[in-house]
Amino acid sequence: QVQLVESGGGSVQPGGSLRLSCAASGETRNTTCMGWFRQAPGKEREAVAIIYTSDGTTYYADSVEGRCTISQDNAKNTVYLQMNSLEPEDTGMYYCAASRTVLSGPAFAPVYFGYWGQGTQVTVSS
Repeated sequence: QVQLVESGGGSVQPGGSLRLSCAASGETRNTTCMGWFRQAPGKEREAVAIIYTSDGTTYYADSVEGRCTISQDNAKNTVYLQMNSLEPEDTGMYYCAASRTVLSGPAFAPVYFGYWGQGTQVTVSS
């Protein structure tokens, strides 16, 4: 089992920045990919960014490309999501997810990820 705990959400004005953190514990050794997803009220959960743990390869959703950076600190078993130039459309619950499946490319489908955190709320509003 893998346990994931997110932190760093909050309320910011448009144009602001936030840094989300995801601390992983448990059987993290076999994790192949970590991801950040978000879900706005009334909408489906969607991928924001993923990172392959073996080599740090990253993929981003078109909606956040150039504004967000996903990174990992293997020593701390922590994954980060730096979000800049935030827009009201970025509002939602942000979830960290882990996969132990062999994946490749932009594997954005939530079904690929078997472990999920409880989420951290991000609100972008003036």
